[in-house]
Amino acid sequence: MIDKRVDSLAAAMRPIRDGHTIHVSGFGESGCPTELLHALIEHGARGLTIVYNNAGNGHLGLAALLEAGRVRKMICSYPRSSHSVVFDRLYRAGAIELEVVPQGTLAERIRAAGAGIGPFYCRTSVGTPLADGKECRRFGDHDYVLEHPLRADVALIKAETADRWGNLTFRKAARNFAPIMAMAADHTIAQARRLVELGAIDPEQVVTPGAFVDAVVRVANPISEYEALLAAKRP
Repeated sequence: MIDKRVDSLAAAMRPIRDGHTIHVSGFGESGCPTELLHALIEHGARGLTIVYNNAGNGHLGLAALLEAGRVRKMICSYPRSSHSVVFDRLYRAGAIELEVVPQGTLAERIRAAGAGIGPFYCRTSVGTPLADGKECRRFGDHDYVLEHPLRADVALIKAETADRWGNLTFRKAARNFAPIMAMAADHTIAQARRLVELGAIDPEQVVTPGAFVDAVVRVANPISEYEALLAAKRP
């Protein structure tokens, strides 16, 4: 019987090793698997490369993982987003590497990895420092930069609902990068607010099929990073 449910966050982290590249879903707080990231800190893996939309906010989630010294390199679109104090400090101190990727290019590099597509040409970043060292070609009237698929050892994603086969649904815009990250990783771990019986999710409502998910763990009341930031500002 296929059953991808695991009974604890700690158990979900067992496949992660030092040096792994990890996709992390989320656009800011929306869709960010904060509890999985905190479990990753407890797990102890080091020298990680994290692929994420930004570089963490405040001192929770990804920012906490950075603060714990577990991340060797960030690949992201917005390293200096709101409240990204931890990454800024580490980067200025030379304690972390950074690869900036335009957001659309980041999504397409991940999607290409999941779809089995090889390198592709993109107009974004032409004539900017982000194109330095990359192959450039001209097609028609435009120049293009060669970009490579971005695959990960593990994906950590946040879902709204999961069944024991790993079929997932998401809450509105919180799906963001999660579906393509699940496809582009060798092992996908999802935290879900609700675990339901097989068949409770209408097949037409499944966003990420269980074929792309290896483990699901229930987190019924996920942390709100936004509320934590507001609380930190209160006298």
